Formats: sequence, C-alpha cells, structure tokens
Amino acid sequence: MPGENLTRIEAQERRAIIDTQSYEVALDLTKGAEVFASRTVVRFTATEGASTFIDLIARDVREITLNGRSIEPSTAFSDSRIALDDLAAENELVVDADCLYTNTGEGLHRFVDPVDGEVYLYSQFEVPDSRRVFAVFEQPDLKATFQFTVTAPAAWKVVSNSPTPEPVAAGEDVATWTFEPTPRISSYITALVAGPYEATFSELTSASGRVIPLGVYGRKSLWQHLDADYIFDKTREGFAYFEEKFDFPYPFAKYDQLFVPEFNAGAMENAGAVTFTETYVFRSKVTDAVKERRVVTILHELAHMWFGDLVTMKWWNDLWLNESFAEWASTIATAEATEWTEAWTTFNAMEKTWAYRADQLPSTHPVVAQINDLEDVQVNFDGITYAKGGSVLKQLAAWVGIDAFFSGVGAYFKKHQWSNTELADLLAELEVTSGRELTSWSKKWLETAGVNTLSPEIATAGDGTITRFAIVQTAPADYPTIRPHRLGVGFYNLEGDSLVRVHHAELDVDGDLTEVAELKGLKRPDLVLLNDDDLAYAKIRLDERSLKTAIDHLGKIADPLARSLVWGAAWDQTRDAEASASDYVDLVLRNIGSETESTTVRTTLAQLLLAASSYVAPEAREATREKVADALWTLAQGAAAGSDSQLQFVTAFAGAAATDAHWERVRALRDGETVLEGLTIDTDLSWQLLVSLAAGGAVTTADIDAALAADNTAKGGEFAAQAKAALPTAEAKQATWDALVGKDDLPNTIVRSAALGFVHPAGRDLLAAFVPAYFDMLLPIWESRTYKIAEYLVAGLYPAPLADLALRDATRAWLEAHADAAPALRRLVAENLAGVERALAVQERDAH
Repeated sequence: MPGENLTRIEAQERRAIIDTQSYEVALDLTKGAEVFASRTVVRFTATEGASTFIDLIARDVREITLNGRSIEPSTAFSDSRIALDDLAAENELVVDADCLYTNTGEGLHRFVDPVDGEVYLYSQFEVPDSRRVFAVFEQPDLKATFQFTVTAPAAWKVVSNSPTPEPVAAGEDVATWTFEPTPRISSYITALVAGPYEATFSELTSASGRVIPLGVYGRKSLWQHLDADYIFDKTREGFAYFEEKFDFPYPFAKYDQLFVPEFNAGAMENAGAVTFTETYVFRSKVTDAVKERRVVTILHELAHMWFGDLVTMKWWNDLWLNESFAEWASTIATAEATEWTEAWTTFNAMEKTWAYRADQLPSTHPVVAQINDLEDVQVNFDGITYAKGGSVLKQLAAWVGIDAFFSGVGAYFKKHQWSNTELADLLAELEVTSGRELTSWSKKWLETAGVNTLSPEIATAGDGTITRFAIVQTAPADYPTIRPHRLGVGFYNLEGDSLVRVHHAELDVDGDLTEVAELKGLKRPDLVLLNDDDLAYAKIRLDERSLKTAIDHLGKIADPLARSLVWGAAWDQTRDAEASASDYVDLVLRNIGSETESTTVRTTLAQLLLAASSYVAPEAREATREKVADALWTLAQGAAAGSDSQLQFVTAFAGAAATDAHWERVRALRDGETVLEGLTIDTDLSWQLLVSLAAGGAVTTADIDAALAADNTAKGGEFAAQAKAALPTAEAKQATWDALVGKDDLPNTIVRSAALGFVHPAGRDLLAAFVPAYFDMLLPIWESRTYKIAEYLVAGLYPAPLADLALRDATRAWLEAHADAAPALRRLVAENLAGVERALAVQERDAH
C-alpha cells in the first residue's frame, strides 16, 4: 500500500486551502472486464496561488485540465495523487482516466455469478476508496454535491444516491443514466451499484409529509430467497422511530437497500443507497441470532442517514460518532420498535463481549482514538469504535436521562445539518438539554482506554441481614482511570424452580469504593448481580455465594439479560485466568441446554469451543474436546425438534468434532442415515457438515468438488475453499498457502474462507511448519496487497490454534525485529500475540 496514505496533518492543510462545491462524475462501464472510464469535473474554491493535490487511484490518466490549462499526467500524477499548482480563487478541474475494477471489496467491485455468468458491480468507498473510481479530495470534511452519469448495458439496473432516472439509449444494448446531484455529502458515502439486479419497490410517508420511495435489490440467482416485504416492514418501523426520537425528518430523497456479493462488512451507509452483505439473504435455515442481527444492521444503517450522513465527523478520530451512535441507536430501536424486544440482551452477549475483549488488547485505545493517517482508520473499525462506544452511549443516556439525550441529539442534527462536527459539538447540545456538565465525563469515558472491574463487598449479621454493602472499582495498571457509572444492583432468590429478582436499586458509582447504604438491613439474597439491567460498561465479579448460585442454577434465572450478564462474568473470569477453563467448560455444558436467547447461545458456544481448543491445559485438551463434542451431540439429540437450539448444537458439534467416531456421526447425519426430528440438512448445513468432515480427513478433494458441482454458487465456492483448506494433510495446507500468499487473484470472500479452513483446530499439528513462512510473508503481503486482503491474511493465517510458547516467542521476535514496520501491521501482529499470551496464562491457571 505504498503511496496511498493520507495523514491528518495533510488533510488539515488541504482543508485550509480549499473548499469543494461540486463533482460531476461520468463513468463508462462498457469497456470490458478490467477497466472502466472515469471522467471527473470538480469545482472548488482555493487560496489564490496555493498548491495542493487531489486523490486518484487509476491505471491510466489520459487528461488533466485545471482552469482550462492542460497538465501533463506523467509529471503531475504519482503515488495516488495529482499535484495541483497555482490555484485560482475559483477552480474547475477535469480528470479523464481509466480505473480498475477490484475483486477485494474496495472501490468498484466486479463479480461474475457462477450460476448464470451475469456481471454485478457495487461500490464500497469507506474509508479512502472513492478515489479508486473518480478523482476526489478524499477526506470527510470536504463535502460537495455529486452528480453521476453512468453508461452501462441497457438491461442493467443502475442505482446511486439520488433517485434512478429513466435511461437514455446510447448505442446498441447500451444506455446512459444521468442522476440528479446529491445534497452536500462526504465522498465516502457516495455509491454506485449496477448490474442485472432484481428489485421490488414500496414507499412510506415521512414525518415531513414527503413520500419516500423504498427499494430492495438482490442478484437474480438469490432473488427467490430475499424476503423483501419483511425488510420493508423493519425499515418502516425504523423510520417512524428515528423520525420521532430525532425530531428530524429523513434527509434524503429515497431509500434503497441492496444485497451485494462478496461484501467485506455487514453493510455500508451510503446515503439513500445502503449496501448489505448477502449473508443476510437466507437461502437456508439460519438461527434467530442471525435474523435479529439483520434487523439490528438494517436499523444501524438507517440511523447513519442522520448520524454520519446528514452530520459527518471532520476527521476519522471521531469515527466513533458514526459507529457508536448507530450501534446504540439501532439496538434501542430494535428493542422498542420491533418484535425483537430482547435486543439489549443480544447487545450484552455479542457487542459487549467484543468490546471487553478489544479493550484488553495491547491495541486498546480511547473511544475517541488518535488517528494520524488513513492506515490508523482502517484498523480502528473495531470493538472499541462500535461496541464500547455503543456501550458508553448507553451509559451516557442513563447518566443524562433518555429524554434529555434524544432532545440533545435532535438539536445537534438541526444545528449541524449537512456540515461536519467534532465530539464537543454533540456534548454541548447534551449539556443544554440535560443540565449536566459532560467535559469531565467525556475525559474519563471517551478520552481514556481500558475497562474497569466492579466487585461487591458484603458483610452480614448472624441472621443473614446485610450490615454493609459496598462496590469496589478497580482499573488495570496500564489504564488506571476510575470512572463514574450509573448502574443497577439486583438481588435474586431461588423461588421454586426459578431464580427471580426480589430487589433492585439504581445508583451512581464513582471512586474506588462506593458504600450503598440503602441495601443495609435487607436479607442477603442467593445471588447479587452488579450492573443489573446492564447500564454500565464494566466487567463484573460475583461474590463467592453468588458464583456458586450462578453455577448451580444459571439456567433458572428468569430474566434473559440477567442470565447474559452472569454468562459474561463467568467468561471474563476465565479469560482473566481467575477461574479454570475446565470449570467454564463444565458450566456451559450443564446450563446451555436451558438457555433460550439465540445470541447468548451462539456467543457462549463459540467461547466454549475456544476454551476447549486453546484455553484448557494442553495435556487435557484432547480429552476436553472429545467431552465437549459428545455433550453437544447429546444436547442436539435432546433439543426440541426444529428448534433454534437444535440447529446451534448440531453446528457446534460439527465444529467441535475431534475423533473418528464424531466424524462418523457427522457423515451419517449429512448422508441421512442418522435423522434428528425437525432438522433439515439444507444446503448450508450440508456444507458445514462437509467442512467438519474435511477437517477430520473423512472426505477427499474429489468429494468437495462434487459438492461444489451440486451447488456452484458464490456461497458454495466459499464453503469449498474452506473445506479444502481444512483438509488435515501437509499437501492441502501447502496448496492453500500457495493460493493465498503466492498469488493475488482470489476474491476477498474466498481469501477469508480459505484462511478460516487453514487454521481449523483439528489440523493444529500441521500449523507449526508454517510459522516461519507466516512471519516471512508479513512485510511483502502488507506492501503488495490492498488493506482488506492484507488484513485477512495477517489475521486469518496466524496459527493461533497452536497457542504455545514457540508461537509466542516467534511473534515477539518479529515485533522486536520490525519496530519500524507500518503501525497498522504491527498492531495486527501485536493483537495476534495478545491472544496467544492470554491463552498461555489461562492454560497455566487451568493446569493448577
């Protein structure tokens, strides 16, 4: 990635010189499979006589004209920039270029559907990739209007930020679409989606009285699986909720939602033209966790139309303003406006688990991160930016009061519409509506890193009456900030066959020790739960009696959010090597069968498999893996026919399989010899079982090829790549390595899937041979691949299942020898190292 970076200082210097007014972008998508023509006319004001640059990544630049003056491309265009000298007060720049399609999910991605040979295109511009499609001042605080003209095959549909116009014939089977200019927006939320997409349309009436056209788009070969009516329903619920709560009508002319192939993220908030991963097109049965996640994602992107698109951060250090807010807003909207009323339980199980993990890595950073350049931005799409930020905003809403919070947000949108802001602009409005001073709150919560731990201190009289109740707050030595928390304390007692809440107190906690006088005189309960209702962002500890109650009766806790908090506390204590991984395995196997919340089951099963494969003492690993797989099979057999849990236990069993007997069960299930009532072995489940068989060496490459021939789809190709990479032979691992590292022609989703198969825990013993090659490839890969592909390889091929001293030492040695490597690369490697160091600490605790 040489010559493609941009520093914050450069962006500030450029913003001081220029201001952008408009772009006219003409794209010709009829020039073949490799390049498209791009002609940009950009109008901007500038300090007279100044010099600056505009961004462009292109194969060829044919013409550059500045204010009628021709500029020689060979001298002005290099390192993804075009130098612009001797600017006028008012400027018009014309750039004519040939740009490259990608298969990496960055810029303008080109996909050929293996089912029917149709070509599909979509753009993905965040963070710095609109410059792969047109010449642009690529930074969020240089907003402008964007007018797109697109020439493409006449049979295609073409979608951008503005409503799609009627195409005009432009030759045989070719047409041109001329879109109206957008409002003033940042370049990274512009969009182009083109191809023979199927579509269906609806509409809604905005709070402003405007009729907003709605569209849902998907590929022809997947269209039968796309439940557009449900998506429209959730969209309407989200519109009504956000327009009321934000007190600001939807700001764009239409709202299209497009499900596109080989997408890197869950979705992208392009203004009025949101793109989604096709993972959310359900061709096979999926868990309720995935269904709910799709709803949260739909509402996350809708929230961005206000927070991020209407009002945008000045620079990427306030990326959290976009992502954290959308994460919080989509969760509260899901809980209050849709049928997924337990969304905060899901948030605790998934987002907060992600946040706590990220906040304990060496790469942790404040929610408001220090972003020096574009490479810094790329690695900060992380658990801090999304999940911790969302958690902290939940804490802030509790701190100032939810009504004051929404009022402040509405005032923020009105005051700053179509412009750029910083954190202080939001806090200023919240201070007005709440009457609370937030500067000191912000310093502790948004400008410092690390997670606090809260523990109860309880003293009782002989009759069990509480004589003292206090909450102890600690912080890690590296990040010693003690923070203010708004939180609940719940008392739970066993009543019949349930563990029910009998008392709840909500209070402010601050300082190292907070005495809670109001709980004195109450009877000590069976379970004391700090952070009851999950308002605060903190790890919690259970006192000895509560821990025993939780372990013995976790499944009897009536409230799913309270159960999720206990599950999380048990996992935190395990990860922190304060409790045995073997005990955690036993806790899960005893209680997961009675858990009803799908995301809690999903998250807990993933943690169970990690504990069994990497966290238990090495000498107990194989026996534990066998025990876990046996127990999961028993749970699958005992689960209700056709239930969500049945599907989750079957897929977890396939992932945990560790013996020939296990793989024989997987084979019999896949082949229909073993039948579980209510379980359909549909296309995706069949593939998941085949990946398990591949990891166990129970199938051949020919078997995988036969499965792909029967399902020659994009998804089938991903599963086949994963299965072949999982085969437990040196030859299969080497072939995968050569395809991923030795060549650079595989698309993003195949790279991601093959890497997942390569490090399958069942093939752990084969990975040691690749440790030297892994470290040898880091610098060449980082310097030669796009950011996303490099990230997939650096993180995905790391042989983490080894979890041993040799891997730890080799990783430390590389970091010591490459102190001058790109900070983003060093961060990814350091995060890999942190995972191994934690595994070793937990293994040691488990051994004792």
